[in-house]
Amino acid sequence: MLSESLNYLRNGEDWVKTVLIGGVLGLLSFLIVPTFLVIGYLLRVVRATMKGDEVPPVFDDWGDMAIDGVKGFAIAFVYALVPAIIAGVFGFAGIVGAAAGGSDAAGALGGIVALVGLLLAFVLGLLAAYLIPAALSNYAETDRMGAAFDFGTLRPILTSGKYATAWLTAFAVLFASSIVVGVLNVIPLLGFVVGAFVTFYAAVAAYYIIGKTWGELHDIEMMDEGETPGEQPAV
Repeated sequence: MLSESLNYLRNGEDWVKTVLIGGVLGLLSFLIVPTFLVIGYLLRVVRATMKGDEVPPVFDDWGDMAIDGVKGFAIAFVYALVPAIIAGVFGFAGIVGAAAGGSDAAGALGGIVALVGLLLAFVLGLLAAYLIPAALSNYAETDRMGAAFDFGTLRPILTSGKYATAWLTAFAVLFASSIVVGVLNVIPLLGFVVGAFVTFYAAVAAYYIIGKTWGELHDIEMMDEGETPGEQPAV
């Protein structure tokens, strides 16, 4: 699936145009709205690939894409909020404790408290990063934001080896792209500009893997329930 994900964008007739638009939006991400548009596009990728469509979507219906991106951003934000709060609370408690104590022991204790908080936040942040692609996939499939937090549906997906493997593969793609961008940053302007296009291409490849895997796991669940994938339930 790795090679298919890396070639996925090139299945489109206007794939160069898609990459150019995605990269430019990445460069303009500080304006916030372009970030929503990229998230909306990635959700389109997930919707297409979970249905087995190997032709990448294009950038159109910008209003709908932006709204979709806002919803996707909100879902990811909620999942990331708890680790951020914990890191902030423990970090603040450590600083206040050290400052109020006024001794080496108090300073050491404050440092320990802050370190424990940061470690806990890191673990929860990693968990959130694992949950978010599945949550976005369930939202993309149902178009209901509540589905992103439907742990009854998410649990069997999240605990499956297939999803774990897909997540690690997607993470590897994004990590490799970050290394490439880091190398490009030796030449500052080149790294900033080209890096945006590399990052977009890698993000699409990563969410191709997630969407494809979600669709396959969904088909397996339907077969386990005695249904035929793609079959409409009887009314």
